[in-house]
Amino acid sequence: MTKRLTTNLRFGWTTGTCATAAVNAAYMAMVTGAFPARVSVITPGGKEADLEVAFTDQGKDWVKAGIIKDAGDDPDVTHGAMIIACLRQGLPQSGVTFTRGDGVGLITKPGLPIAVGEPAINPVPRQMMAKAIEQLAAALNGPRDIIIEISVPDGAKIALKTWNPRLGIEGGLSILGTTGVVRPFSCSAWIASIHRGIDVARANGLGHVVGSTGSTSEKAVIARYDLPEIALMDMGDFVGGMLKYMRRNPVANLTIAGGFAKMVKLGQGAIDLHSARSQVDFTALAELAAACGYAHDMVAGANSVLDVVQQGTPEMRAKLANEIAAAAQKTALGVVAGAAVNIEILVVARDGQILGTTGTIAP
Repeated sequence: MTKRLTTNLRFGWTTGTCATAAVNAAYMAMVTGAFPARVSVITPGGKEADLEVAFTDQGKDWVKAGIIKDAGDDPDVTHGAMIIACLRQGLPQSGVTFTRGDGVGLITKPGLPIAVGEPAINPVPRQMMAKAIEQLAAALNGPRDIIIEISVPDGAKIALKTWNPRLGIEGGLSILGTTGVVRPFSCSAWIASIHRGIDVARANGLGHVVGSTGSTSEKAVIARYDLPEIALMDMGDFVGGMLKYMRRNPVANLTIAGGFAKMVKLGQGAIDLHSARSQVDFTALAELAAACGYAHDMVAGANSVLDVVQQGTPEMRAKLANEIAAAAQKTALGVVAGAAVNIEILVVARDGQILGTTGTIAP
């Protein structure tokens, strides 16, 4: 019996689930001569995806079917993308093999779960598609040696909004998913991208990586260090996801760069920096700021960290920024828990100026 989804927010389906559904529809047409209107896929997490077949086509030796990805209520850049599977019969005893069509990326750097030179179709989606072929072949007495080509129209353009270019995945999107389900606002895909970024950096022998809360902070780091693009991770609010993974998979040097408010929260012990999940303790900030010349009551009653920053002189701001950096570094070092990771903190102003630092990058 499959599990049903119960939530106020609508769940969606991964590109891996959509690709598997497309394979299912194309294979049925290959064997029976008729495309189904809908297909049902049981995801690795045990949930049933009932999906409409939105595109069909066929030629002399190939069959195509397409599924439109529905990410539910998650703000996923691949929402609405068409995932197309083109099936051909392979050579005898070749089994199920995978190729990339337009809009699917090519792995060009080590460190990812798929080898260099392979299409960016992750292991779990591959397993899902191979299992679908196995089950359908048994049920329909059809061929088992199948070449699966996955394509995503406009996938190369959509991929520019993802981590793929930085991870060395060229030319398009990845076909992803471990549970088969997109959980709304779980941010699991973002955190998984951070993890893959660390993997790629390690596999390419980098000794220094950067986690930035946003583009302004990242630009400040780029101006400070000559680093390859694969060293730069847009960690957003997920400093905890980055640090916990680095505890198990250390890189010698880590720079964390972010604005005043984000670094204040990190210094106060928060490792999820999103405004909905952590808040600045202004009373605690007032204690820190008072030692830098700020009026305690003004800081304690402030509406925002920006209000606090703007009240001080340049000297006071710089002193406070250094204190915040030191507190943030203490939290970060506590999360990596003794792993061989040297951590530098940069507190960056809205104009991109680095106002406070602590830690140094070892050669």
